[in-house]
Amino acid sequence: MEKVAIDDVDIEVNPMEVHSVRRPISDALGFTDFAMNYFELEPDESFSGGMHTHYDQEEVFYVQEGTATFDTEEGEVVVDEGEVIRFEPGDFQTGYNDTDERVVGFAFGAPKSQHDWEELESLVYCQECEEELGHGLELTDEGAFRLTCTECENTFTLG
Repeated sequence: MEKVAIDDVDIEVNPMEVHSVRRPISDALGFTDFAMNYFELEPDESFSGGMHTHYDQEEVFYVQEGTATFDTEEGEVVVDEGEVIRFEPGDFQTGYNDTDERVVGFAFGAPKSQHDWEELESLVYCQECEEELGHGLELTDEGAFRLTCTECENTFTLG
């Protein structure tokens, strides 16, 4: 058995600094079968760095306090306090706080505690193709994201 107070879990910030508080609960407790992250999003902050999908994990977000907005391929979805939203593997989404109040919530992923970077894809603008396309993602040794266009293989780094 393991136990931890959320406030005792070290804050780890996305390399693109899109949120100020992310506490990886699954890392602190040594989870192997699902991921759990605690977030506090100030206005204009987000859970991730943009529209993306995990092909190897489903994701569930629980909004404990405030209102989060998720952009999906089907449109915008508002998730209020006490509500939960689920994304299947392969569903593109990005969640963020577009209110003036703080959002507190949790992100869960399964079936593993860590996603496989090769199974993650982001939708971003490719300067070579001149349109928004899927990009593979990898984390560099310096802690930045390297994105590679799935169409033309153009590569650039963020963070």
